[in-house]
Amino acid sequence: MVAGVPEDLQTTGLKQSREVRYFVKRVCGSWSNEANLRWGIQFWVSSNFCYRIRGRDLEMEVSSRTRNMLEGLVREGSFKWLLGSRSSFDDEFEEMERSPSAGRNWIQELSPLANIVVRRCSKILGISSSELQESFNAEASEAIKHPSRYARNFLEYCCFRTLALSTQVTGHLADKKFRRLTYDVMLAWEVPAASSQPLLNIDEGAAVGVDGDATVGMEAFSRIAPAVPIIANVVISENLFEVLTSSTGGRLQYSIFNKYITGLERAIKKMKTQSESSILSAIRSSRGEKILEVDGTVTTQPVLEHVGISTWPGRLTLTDHALYFEAHRVVSYEKAKIYDLAEDLKQVVKPELTGPWGTRLFDKAVFYKSVSLSEPIILEFPELKGHTRRDYWLAIIREILYAHRFINKFQITGVQRDEVLSKAVLGILRLQAIQEISTANSVRCESLLMFNLCDQLPGGDLILETLANMSNLRELERTNKSVGGVGMYSISAMAMVSNLGFVFGPSSSNNSIEAGAGLVVGEIAVGEMSPLERTVKESRNSYKKVVQAQETVDGVKVDGIDTNLAVMKELLLPAMEVGRWLLSLAYWDDPLKSSVFCLVFTFIICRGWLGYALALLLVFFAIFMVLTRFLNQGKPVDEVKVIAPPPMNTMEQLLAVQNAISQAEQLIQDGNIFLLKLRGLLLTIFPQVLSWLGTMEFVSCSWKLIVCVLCRVVNFAGDYLANYVFDLSIGLHNFISLPAGVTPLLLVTPLLLHDMCGVAYPQLVFS
Repeated sequence: MVAGVPEDLQTTGLKQSREVRYFVKRVCGSWSNEANLRWGIQFWVSSNFCYRIRGRDLEMEVSSRTRNMLEGLVREGSFKWLLGSRSSFDDEFEEMERSPSAGRNWIQELSPLANIVVRRCSKILGISSSELQESFNAEASEAIKHPSRYARNFLEYCCFRTLALSTQVTGHLADKKFRRLTYDVMLAWEVPAASSQPLLNIDEGAAVGVDGDATVGMEAFSRIAPAVPIIANVVISENLFEVLTSSTGGRLQYSIFNKYITGLERAIKKMKTQSESSILSAIRSSRGEKILEVDGTVTTQPVLEHVGISTWPGRLTLTDHALYFEAHRVVSYEKAKIYDLAEDLKQVVKPELTGPWGTRLFDKAVFYKSVSLSEPIILEFPELKGHTRRDYWLAIIREILYAHRFINKFQITGVQRDEVLSKAVLGILRLQAIQEISTANSVRCESLLMFNLCDQLPGGDLILETLANMSNLRELERTNKSVGGVGMYSISAMAMVSNLGFVFGPSSSNNSIEAGAGLVVGEIAVGEMSPLERTVKESRNSYKKVVQAQETVDGVKVDGIDTNLAVMKELLLPAMEVGRWLLSLAYWDDPLKSSVFCLVFTFIICRGWLGYALALLLVFFAIFMVLTRFLNQGKPVDEVKVIAPPPMNTMEQLLAVQNAISQAEQLIQDGNIFLLKLRGLLLTIFPQVLSWLGTMEFVSCSWKLIVCVLCRVVNFAGDYLANYVFDLSIGLHNFISLPAGVTPLLLVTPLLLHDMCGVAYPQLVFS
């Protein structure tokens, strides 16, 4: 007998029956979890099941006394003998058991965890779970309501409707219930159906964190988090998840998720405070600009502007339209310099090196250039170690610049333009939150910003094109649906920004924003993959292939000139063998083979079959590749074996380098001589060759090619054939005998002097 459990409960057959134990085990996943056992008993108590026990059917009807006793055990926490700690769902299970409408609101297709989450959503929406289900059945298509996908799609439907309503509440990010609901929706998304394996199973270490709470995977996060645009975005959701789970083995814990939301809340408050301040208020008011970031206000972290040879410390301000720099005065700032990011001014923003007296020593600056500036400017972000500040500012400046380039390229106006700017602003807020909670300095800022990432990913232009078309497509789809179809989509970025209290544009108001936000839909739709999600997935797959290919390239790189030369010789061995064979024909080592080669080649040229011969050669290569693939299918790839050269000491390596440089110099000299002779021919400097060239103009190309081949072969054929084609080879000999020195060549040595201030004097030329 088990201590702490009434004897009459144990003797009813609940624990002894193999069939009942299998049912509870299947529903709960484990007997070792208190919440799981409660779920199993709740299922058993609330339904009339017919069990087969010991070969006969037995109708088990639960008496009211047993039911009351079980409910008392749940209320009193008497299952502590199974598990010492209570889960976060215990109170809600107890409340459901006490509710008289629990049976009606329990959806049989959903798992216990999903039922709890749907019940929370119904409370927020003010309707019952059964009414939510009826609304979903009326709005969703038959494909979305397919039994294999019904549970998950219905959960997404409830989630989108609830989160869209919850985000309209002021300060919703600070609400712990909102944070817990968003996280629990991800948990339920992983096990939505009643047949799903319960997630709260401590035997499954991959799904449980160190504190015993269930954790969330990447797929659930990438699906649910973008439903709240301030939390994530479809394009960067996977990168964001990897950053958040870098220390937890690829599973997201609630404690880290809670810290991230807290960081978002602080970043939003900071941005609101800066935008409502008097900083550049007169300039910003004309375009309704919002301040996104300010730096250089602390003396320990200055921002230096380099223009030519002058350097000034000052305050740097980034808005959603431009970059402003105000040089420091004694007690105030000078007039702000405006570096526009919204207009198409051929701006160039890139990392730059700086140092004293124009030297390039420290990688801590941002280079900015546009057609409106007479000379480029350099913004330096000094810090003792690394270049984290520079990387952060470079990423957010580029994000605003790329967002406006996207707007100008696709000619986006009105509400859609505000939507694009909202995406960029929310991305910067997410990056600020990550920087606040992250202790590692290895966070790649550009990977967390949508427009930066699209500029780097292969197929990023397709993502932007899909993004430009998606809003219009969604608007058409929504106009064809009923008003209740709003719940089939997540909220938009502009609606999210509006709910957070930001207003974009000079003529925007709260009423116009709310009206315009209804015209834009989010990036996630219930039960289907949006075009943006498909494009992002394809782009990521292409990027993974590129990374894998680059890893293989890095893996075969070897060090040392001699070793690389040995590898090159081994790889060029087939070509070298073909070259030796052609040389043997040219030197008439085997007169029979050389004669046959000359006859066949001459016949091909005379018949005009040279093009067919080249095509036949390519066909031969294709057949060889196909046969090789067929014969080697399933076999491992043969390794390239290279005999490593003996190790060389420092002196031997220097001599090898000197020898290689000498050979390269000889090749360059021969190339220059050839170019000088060719230049002399084009400028008619050598009249002795003009008569021969005039004669050759009337000879067909085929005969010219035959003459060249025979001339080359006959040079090694012996005296008995040399005189036979001597007249035809005179042109080639004339070209070889041309003097390169006839072409004048003047070497000019420039001398460029600089003073200590970097001013260049005129050049002095010596010849």
